[in-house]
Amino acid sequence: MKLGIVGLPNVGKSTLFNAITKAGAESANYPFCTIEPNVGVVAVPDKRLNVLRDMYDSKKIVNTAIEFYDIAGLVRGASKGEGLGNQFLSHIREVAAIVHVVRCFEDENVVHVEGKIGPLDDIETINIELILADSEMLERRIAKTIKQAKADKSALAELGILERIKSVLDSGLNVRTMELEPEERDFVKSLNLLSNKPIIYCANVSEEDVASGEENDYVKQVRTFAESENAEVVVICGKVEQEIAELEDEDRQAFLEELGLNESGLDQLIRSSYHLLDLISFLTAGPQEVRAWDIKRGTKAPQAGGKIHSDIERGFIRAETIAFEDLKAYGTMAAAKDVGKVRLEGKEYVIQDGDVILFRFNV
Repeated sequence: MKLGIVGLPNVGKSTLFNAITKAGAESANYPFCTIEPNVGVVAVPDKRLNVLRDMYDSKKIVNTAIEFYDIAGLVRGASKGEGLGNQFLSHIREVAAIVHVVRCFEDENVVHVEGKIGPLDDIETINIELILADSEMLERRIAKTIKQAKADKSALAELGILERIKSVLDSGLNVRTMELEPEERDFVKSLNLLSNKPIIYCANVSEEDVASGEENDYVKQVRTFAESENAEVVVICGKVEQEIAELEDEDRQAFLEELGLNESGLDQLIRSSYHLLDLISFLTAGPQEVRAWDIKRGTKAPQAGGKIHSDIERGFIRAETIAFEDLKAYGTMAAAKDVGKVRLEGKEYVIQDGDVILFRFNV
C-alpha cells in the first residue's frame, strides 16, 4: 500500500520523509526541490513481535511495511498546470491514501509560498485543486454516461450517482465527506477520485511547541477542520523527528523521555497510516523468525494464508489460531492449549488483528 505525502512547498514534507525513511530526500528552502516522488519503505512498529521473539527465541523479527511517496509541493492553479501541478496530480492518483502535511509553525527563515502562515488556507488550496481536477474528470464521465443512457436505460442509475458527486464537488466539498450506500461506495471508489482518498492531516510544529507540550492555535484550527471530515490529526515536529531517526534505539528512547514523550510522532503517524488503509496484522512465530503480515480488515483465513504462500490458500485445511494476548498471558503455546485457548478455525474464519496463526494445508 502506498501513501502520498503532500502539501504546499516548504511545509516540511521532505524533512518528514527523511525522518520516516532515512532515505535522504533532498530538502531545501525553496519550492519544488522534490520533482520526482521519492519513495521509501518504512516498518510498522509492533511491540508484539518483541514478545514473540523472546518467547520463541527467534533469530529475527520481520515487521510489516508501508510505502511513503514524497510528492512535489503543489501551488494554487495546479489543476490548470501551474507549478508542477500536472505531475503532482498524476503522482497522487497512484497512492491509496494521503498524508497532508500542514505548516503549523512560524519561522522567518523558511519562506511560505503564500507569503503568510495559515493552515486552513493551505488545506483549502490543496483541496480546491483536487476538487477542480476531479470535477473536470467527472464532467467528461457524465457526458459519456449521458450518451450511454440514451441507448441503455440501466446507465441512468450510474448517471444519478455521478451527478450527486458533481454537486458535492461544485459546493467545494471533498467526495470523501459524502454519505454513500455500500454499493455506491464501491462504484465511487472505482472512479479513483483524488478528493475521495482517505487522509491524515499531519500538523508540523516547531521544536518549542514540542518542548512546551501544548498545542498551538494553528494545530487547533487543523483539528477543528479534520473533525468536519472525520479525519485524524497527527502532530509532529519534522526537525525533531529527523534528529530522533538518526539515533540508535537506546539513545532514541532516552531522547523521547527527555521530551516527555512515550513514542515519537513518526511512530504514531506510521501506525495511524496503517489503520487509515484499513489494514490489520496477523502474526507467525518460530525459531527462525517472528513476522507480522498485513491484510485488509475482514480477510478470511485461506486468503490470509495466501499472503504467505499461494499453496497455503490453495490447499487450506485449518488455521491453528490464538489471540496474541492469550499467548502472552500463558507464556507458551502448550500452556495455552491446555486451557483451550488455541482454536482450529476453518475457511470462513475472519482473521482478527493480533491472531498468532499456524496454517495447516495440503497440496
